[in-house]
Amino acid sequence: MEEYMLPCLNKKFFGFECMGCGMQRSLMALLQGHFAEAFFLYPAVFPLIALGIAIGANFFFDFKYGGRLISFFAILSVLTIITNYIIKLTH
Repeated sequence: MEEYMLPCLNKKFFGFECMGCGMQRSLMALLQGHFAEAFFLYPAVFPLIALGIAIGANFFFDFKYGGRLISFFAILSVLTIITNYIIKLTH
C-alpha cells in the first residue's frame, strides 16, 4: 500500500512541505496500529478523525450540542495543523 502513496507536489515543485505533509504516512501508521508514530508524523490526525466521527454521528443522530462539538474539533484541527506547520518551518 505504501508504494501507492502520492508525493507532495508542493515539496516536489517548490522545495518545502505543505500543511498536509505527513498525513498519508500517519494514516498508514494508524492502520498498522502505531499510534505514537502516527502522532509524530502528523499530529492533527487525531483531531481530524474526531472531527469526522463527530460529523458522521451528528448526521445520523441529531445531538443537542452537535454543532458546538463539530466547531470545537474543527478549530482544534486547524490550530493543530497550523502549529505543526510553524514548528516544521522553524526546525
